[in-house]
Amino acid sequence: MAHTRWLDDDEQATWRAFLAAQRLVSDKVERRLQSSAGMPQAYYEILVRLSEAPDRTLRMSVLADSALASRSRVSHAVARMEESGWIDRRSCPTDRRGQLAHLTDAGFAVLAAAAPDHVESVREAVFDGLTPAQQQGLRAACEAMVTHLSGAAEWPVTGDAGPDGPGPARAS
Repeated sequence: MAHTRWLDDDEQATWRAFLAAQRLVSDKVERRLQSSAGMPQAYYEILVRLSEAPDRTLRMSVLADSALASRSRVSHAVARMEESGWIDRRSCPTDRRGQLAHLTDAGFAVLAAAAPDHVESVREAVFDGLTPAQQQGLRAACEAMVTHLSGAAEWPVTGDAGPDGPGPARAS
């Protein structure tokens, strides 16, 4: 039987602080986005990823990888957003088995309308309570965890600037 590497007091405090912060931030941002835009954070992130892609189109598998979500979860979300007219699916011209997700003009308009309030909720939940040095430390720690857990050599996985940059094409 392997030896259990129990958390020491500092690690336990870090773990509990991480859990509390992650839950509070996620809950605050999710509730506000649901209230103001009528969509969950997962849908918003998919819309952002598509808005940043060339021609607002990505292979479904690339979309799932970039969102760090399972393909089935992304497929379900895309199907729901397709019903709303925000996304349409297309056949991949180079691979008959592949599908592309395309952000429609209606989907882009929904994203652009949701972005100002969403970014404000992110700012309030994360950045307003941290100094610039703490923000840099948080980013470094999060990037290290993502790299460790995903096996990706760098973050973001897609090589883009991420979903939190300025303007509607980088609406967050």
